[in-house]
Amino acid sequence: MVSNELRTQPLRHGINVSWNRLLGDSATSSMMTYDRSLLCAIIALICFGFVMVMSASMPEAQKLTGDPFHFIYRHVAYLFGCVVIAYFVLNTELSRWEEYSPYLVLMVLLMLMAVLVVGTTVNGATRWLSVGPIRIQVAELAKFVFVIYMAGYLVRRHGELRENRKGFYKPIGVYSLFALLIILQPDLGTVVVLFVCTVSLLFLAGARIVDFLVLVMFGIITFVGLVLFEPYRMRRVTSFMDPWEDPFGSGYQLTQSLMAYGRGDWFGQGLGNSIQKLAYLPEAHTDFIFAVIGEEIGFIGIICVLLVLFFVALRAIRLGNLCLLNAKPFEGYLSYGIGIWICFQTVVNVGASIGMLPTKGLTLPFISYGGSSLWVMTAAAMLLIRIDHERRLSAIQAIEGRIK
Repeated sequence: MVSNELRTQPLRHGINVSWNRLLGDSATSSMMTYDRSLLCAIIALICFGFVMVMSASMPEAQKLTGDPFHFIYRHVAYLFGCVVIAYFVLNTELSRWEEYSPYLVLMVLLMLMAVLVVGTTVNGATRWLSVGPIRIQVAELAKFVFVIYMAGYLVRRHGELRENRKGFYKPIGVYSLFALLIILQPDLGTVVVLFVCTVSLLFLAGARIVDFLVLVMFGIITFVGLVLFEPYRMRRVTSFMDPWEDPFGSGYQLTQSLMAYGRGDWFGQGLGNSIQKLAYLPEAHTDFIFAVIGEEIGFIGIICVLLVLFFVALRAIRLGNLCLLNAKPFEGYLSYGIGIWICFQTVVNVGASIGMLPTKGLTLPFISYGGSSLWVMTAAAMLLIRIDHERRLSAIQAIEGRIK
């Protein structure tokens, strides 16, 4: 006679297979509670970024400090920081982020004010707070915190947002305060990123189309005004439209970047063989690292890098959709925000280096040199892993509850 336990084994095995298919895991022996492909893509980008920073930064480091490994040592320290941040974020429940989002906003606003008073100035911009040997670019932290705040606000005020203008313009007021403090540094690129994230999330949350269009028009008019009334921004716009008109002045950086892409051709000159990084291309290991990538590994290489970056962004947007379908609005909007942020910042960085957009001083996510950018992007990516982990756990628990 067969026991009840043995009778249920085929049923349970079938359910396990269904779980794996549902969650996108091909393994049938165990249930994966995180997105392996997303995690591997993120780690691959960070490792590739380390290799390219090592390649692109050595001439500049030799010139500035006499030590070609100066930036490499610092980047290794940043990677250790990434491990600590990843551990903290992965072990923090998402409800905590939602609960403390107003306090995080207040903290960052105070830090942005402190930057204007006691901040460190580099290349004419005051964007950093120095804490011992560590310099923190608060504007990078502002992107992370603002996306969390927006996700929480859209959950708390979803009905108010759809029904009247008051609910729509409250987050715009918070954005305006962030934008004012950041533009004084000055850092127009971060302001544009925050604006795109804000507008996109409000649209996805179902804001009224009239309010949405008014906000978009106001944003465009403000951006044009900021460009027209600031000579250096105007020079950037005119130089990107025709950099060869002044190749040794306002168009110098872009012309050198375009020459790097031209030398790269289909398969590149080989890793480490870039000529433009040898004191010709400014910011070769930060804002214009993609040009060095193009020169060293060619068109095929940059297409592969872009595919991985957009895989991460699209994975985040897909995760947001799944969370909303599973009645997890905070996690859904947060995933949408991170995906839009990564996608748009990638487009702006690459667009600036190939001459399709004016230079904005935005880093290439996960790849460019810079501790603040790398740490914040790591935190955002680990939030995606945590969101997917909690979503999968809730699905498993729901099915287990049905079995019992």
